[in-house]
Amino acid sequence: MKRTNALPSGWASAPILASLFLAAPALAQDGSADQIERGKYLVTMGDCAACHTAPGGKYLAGNYALNMPFGVIMTPNLTPDKDTGLGNWSYDDFDKAFRHGYSKNVGYLYPAFPFGWFTKVTDDDTQAIWAYLRSIPAVKEKRQESQIPFPFSVRTALVTWRTAFFTDERFKPDPKASAEVNRGAYLVEGLGHCAMCHNENKLVGNSSFAGRFGGGVIDGWYAPNITPDGHQGIGAWTDEQVVTYLKTGTAPGDRPGVAAGPMRQTIMESLSKVKEEDLKAMVAYLRTVPAKQTYKPKDLTAFDTPDAPGASTYLTYCSSCHQPDGKGIEGAVPALAGNTSVQSEGPETVLRVIYGGLAAQSGLAPMVAIGQQMTDVEVRNVTDYIRNSWGNKAPVVTGDKASEARAATKTMLAGTAPCAEIEQDKLKAAFDRLGIQASLKGLKQQDFVPTLARLVQQVKAEPTGVTDDDVVNGLTTAFCKVGRDDPQYGQPSWPAVIGTFANVAYSQVKHPEKQAANVPSATTPPAKN
Repeated sequence: MKRTNALPSGWASAPILASLFLAAPALAQDGSADQIERGKYLVTMGDCAACHTAPGGKYLAGNYALNMPFGVIMTPNLTPDKDTGLGNWSYDDFDKAFRHGYSKNVGYLYPAFPFGWFTKVTDDDTQAIWAYLRSIPAVKEKRQESQIPFPFSVRTALVTWRTAFFTDERFKPDPKASAEVNRGAYLVEGLGHCAMCHNENKLVGNSSFAGRFGGGVIDGWYAPNITPDGHQGIGAWTDEQVVTYLKTGTAPGDRPGVAAGPMRQTIMESLSKVKEEDLKAMVAYLRTVPAKQTYKPKDLTAFDTPDAPGASTYLTYCSSCHQPDGKGIEGAVPALAGNTSVQSEGPETVLRVIYGGLAAQSGLAPMVAIGQQMTDVEVRNVTDYIRNSWGNKAPVVTGDKASEARAATKTMLAGTAPCAEIEQDKLKAAFDRLGIQASLKGLKQQDFVPTLARLVQQVKAEPTGVTDDDVVNGLTTAFCKVGRDDPQYGQPSWPAVIGTFANVAYSQVKHPEKQAANVPSATTPPAKN
């Protein structure tokens, strides 16, 4: 996920000294290491890195740009640097910001920071988080200026919002619920701040006004319904399927789909590192939430006919991978039929994936940014077709959502964002030793298969300890760096070429015995008369 204000996922050196800095009640020296380790887990659970680590920046050093409806907020430095971070803060200072929404530096905090949920965190857990933040390496990183126009820049006006929507209170267990359900409630309603993305309306701190867990738009993506509704939510999923999805981004059995956008980042940086018993507790709690429908049958239009708008576009661009019946290819291409994410009330996530593609993940093949070869009308029609065929049911795309999604989509595979970086140090070092980028420079498209067959074998012989997904995405990144400005890739288009390269890389990593004819590739649209 690119990092967003969706806060949709993923997330030392001197534990004894760190405890001496705490302004909270004194801690026993022999317990400080355990407390710091627990704090690290809680920071991961809260996915703090998603918003407080800038792309390519130092861990928790801030300056990540949160795009809000009223402007851009630059996030603060959470490291213990005395000049630019929290080094001169006391525990009380931190507590006021973390659970009460008031910073000693700037005053009232905007609800982009989820203090409306963090207010429920216990004293012990808040102290552990503080201890961990004091233990990480200090980074001198001055906070950049936020871009918030008047009158939103006047923070005292937030008093009105706080009076209406914010309640300062700790989590209260339900005496009638099991210990597991209460644990799940504490995580979902507190550090997990799940409702910040999955509520229909983003009124922080007052879920009665917020379409609780029924799904909603966040930074141009759609966070789906996670209530126990059988069609639009997780009601038809087993506990195992939901837990596996939270841990890996895909679900076993008959639940198709993969996590994308902010949720993908949340899984990679946070939920994939959360204990399985905590994930099970979260699911147990979500089962107790009242089921909610976010749209009604009257909102639907029949699209499951051969001459339906979008049918021909689907057959031209999508059916070779996702199959004419929408069932995909088991273990390689996710199904669209029965995919609850596809059937969310809002089409934003489907639109963003069509325009932006997907990297290899969870053992599945990369998806070409095929929407870059379509018009906005074609994308809108094929989105409606996908969301209303093979038994799927969802509202149609309205207004300018397709063109807005195109403008908002910034990905490497779409050619609308810079080339990524290889994040795995051992894999990057292996690429440097093997001269991977030099081997890919000027590569002819007809030579993708033999060249990648050779390079994949060399990379897999290196002791990198990375996954197949990492190898595929690393090769695609290396190709981007040497090929993006190469004029030979202008036909059919750069997104089509890099998408084809990514899929050939996937084929050679997963099934090197397959021939080029069996490799999924970008579809060149038929000539128009």
